[in-house]
Amino acid sequence: MDILLAREELTDKPKKITLSKLKEEVKETENKIYYFDRENSHKNMMSLVDSFENDGYNVYFREVKYGLSDEEYMYEVHIM
Repeated sequence: MDILLAREELTDKPKKITLSKLKEEVKETENKIYYFDRENSHKNMMSLVDSFENDGYNVYFREVKYGLSDEEYMYEVHIM
């Protein structure tokens, strides 16, 4: 499954990362915070959370608003 990382600039295109790559990074640090783009479906984000929880991690998930528009948000995932 490919997940889109949050954009650093509003005009940039989001970068893709695979679930297996995310799991490798988390194994190295055991505590990581990720920001994902709003173009990810909520269903995919819940699958990501479930996948890490099934591996025994604690996962905190929320939507972060950075503007007044309904389209100005990103997903924050804290994996421990």
